[in-house]
Amino acid sequence: MILRKDLEIPKVVTEKRAMKKEIEQKTKIKVSAGDRTLEIICYIVFTIAAFLCLYPFYYIVINTISANDLSAKGDILFWPQGIHFHNYLSAFRIDGLFQALKISLLRTVLGTGFTVFASAYLGFMFTQEKMWLRKVWYRLIVATMYFNAGIIPWYLVMKSMHLTNNFWGYILPAIVSPFNLILTKTFVESVPKELQEAAEMDGAGVLTVFFRVIIPVIKPIMATVAIFSAVNQWNAFQDTLLLMTDTKLYPLQFVLYQYLNQASSLASLAQSNTSTSSLAAAAATTQTTTSVRMTITVIVVLPIMLVYPIFQKYFVKGIMIGAVKG
Repeated sequence: MILRKDLEIPKVVTEKRAMKKEIEQKTKIKVSAGDRTLEIICYIVFTIAAFLCLYPFYYIVINTISANDLSAKGDILFWPQGIHFHNYLSAFRIDGLFQALKISLLRTVLGTGFTVFASAYLGFMFTQEKMWLRKVWYRLIVATMYFNAGIIPWYLVMKSMHLTNNFWGYILPAIVSPFNLILTKTFVESVPKELQEAAEMDGAGVLTVFFRVIIPVIKPIMATVAIFSAVNQWNAFQDTLLLMTDTKLYPLQFVLYQYLNQASSLASLAQSNTSTSSLAAAAATTQTTTSVRMTITVIVVLPIMLVYPIFQKYFVKGIMIGAVKG
């Protein structure tokens, strides 16, 4: 026996669906032909822009795993040919590579941590009106962006501080960055003063305000500074040229730089008419300067590309807010 109530339920559901469809049709924004054409053009332009951004790295990767003779001639454009991984295997056999990798990771982690903390704390202190001569100290630090004493005085200072052949020669000179300080100070100035005043009324001191109130609020700019500092520390090797002679303190970039120079020398030696070294010729035919250069590029860039997406949302927010003022 079918009840009347059971017959009414499908009818109610059908009416609700019809009403919902009618509301959607009324509220749906009609797109004109011109707007649709503009949208298609935008998609095409953005697709081309994305391709232009991604293709260079893709080009480098496929050339590192393709036949080295074809790569040297520039024949590899879209698809790898003669796939092999000899370039990467040769790079991983470099003497001292893993020690250099450890130094690079250590200097990146420690250098980034110290720089982020120093930038955040100084940026906070330079916004405190009760700090003695805060404007003078701030301008003195910022002035170093525009005036430089030169390499020789800098080296003499580093030597007098016993930072030659010393791991801390990588860390201490880069702790305070005027650019990072400007970004952090500007961001801290955008934080409502009421937060700090409320904490001070509850008896909080300067350090308590900094760690409990300021740091949770300025995480976006701290992530931005962390990315800048990490990239600088990871890619730096000029300080190694000037300060370090101990091979145990060489970072990854410097070891790969030496490897590239050795490969270039072998290639030049093999092409020389006066050279009869079969060993040099064999090494040059196995690897070319182009393949070595591209392999090194992938090894150096890949870690940064893996880390950046983690901090991307903080980076964009931090750099935009930090650049609103001064």
